[in-house]
Amino acid sequence: MKILVTGGAGYIGSVAVEELIKTGASVVVLDNLSLGHRAAVHPDAQLEVGDLADQTFIGQVLDEHKPDAVMHFAAKSLVGESMQDPCLYLGDNVANGLNLLRAMAERGIGKFILSSTANLFDRPERIPITEDERIIPGSPYGESKYFIERMLHWFSTIYGMRYACLRYFNAAGASEERGEDHDPELHLIPIVLQVALGQRDKVKMFGDDYDTIDGTCVRDYIHIVDLAQAHILALGALDKGNCTYNLGNGAGYSVKQVIETAREITGHSIPAEVAPRRAGDPATLVGGSDKIRRELGWQPRYPALRDIMTSAWRWHQAHPNGYADR
Repeated sequence: MKILVTGGAGYIGSVAVEELIKTGASVVVLDNLSLGHRAAVHPDAQLEVGDLADQTFIGQVLDEHKPDAVMHFAAKSLVGESMQDPCLYLGDNVANGLNLLRAMAERGIGKFILSSTANLFDRPERIPITEDERIIPGSPYGESKYFIERMLHWFSTIYGMRYACLRYFNAAGASEERGEDHDPELHLIPIVLQVALGQRDKVKMFGDDYDTIDGTCVRDYIHIVDLAQAHILALGALDKGNCTYNLGNGAGYSVKQVIETAREITGHSIPAEVAPRRAGDPATLVGGSDKIRRELGWQPRYPALRDIMTSAWRWHQAHPNGYADR
């Protein structure tokens, strides 16, 4: 089976490529390298450098490689940035997704896996968040992913496209060779580990008076390899019909728990200070995963925070400055 992976040079996409290749799949990566890294692309994958804004380029890639299915990770994905520049997200993410779907439909390529987001659920009524939770996107970023989910509904209705949408919060951890390297880095776990590496003086905790176990925000973390495996399982199930799954560990971890776990793993004191709350930060966001466990047999191999952070720490120690092409 040949799979086209958009955004396959990025953090999540590169590990999905790695796991796909382990299954024996042939993989083509489409990435403009604006956020991803050439060095993150698996050596057995073919890399096509170009932009989803270029309809002609997409068509050329599809015509040359004739993939059986597409996994779509390529997107701008910063919630805060989307609140400052909504047009960048409601424009680029949506238009590029439509370009890709149109090109696929024109060529009869009928299987699509969307890396969606749990940011579809701004203020959930229940925790853990299930698939039937009301959808109220929490940002233009979340809205852009929801637009693509709705596009998929119509491409399925009109063209018979089969699709799966996977919604999750925080990917974390690393495989043996691929990890998290963003510039700037805005995610808690790599920020904490950068303190341990001496690259930052301290970590900020935005609020310590929330209604949680220790006053700091609680968030869901899912190991990057487990996340990739969920995408592969969803791809294998497309012949049974379309599906939407939430991905989570079912029990989140607080900011203080993340910092304390990092102290234990790294042996570093990791200074932390309380900063004012950030606008729009809910106390607790945790995704459920009962449906995908029940229907596809998904079983995370690394659900424990310590295992997730140990894998990340191992990778950051080996790559203190990220990928060589930074």
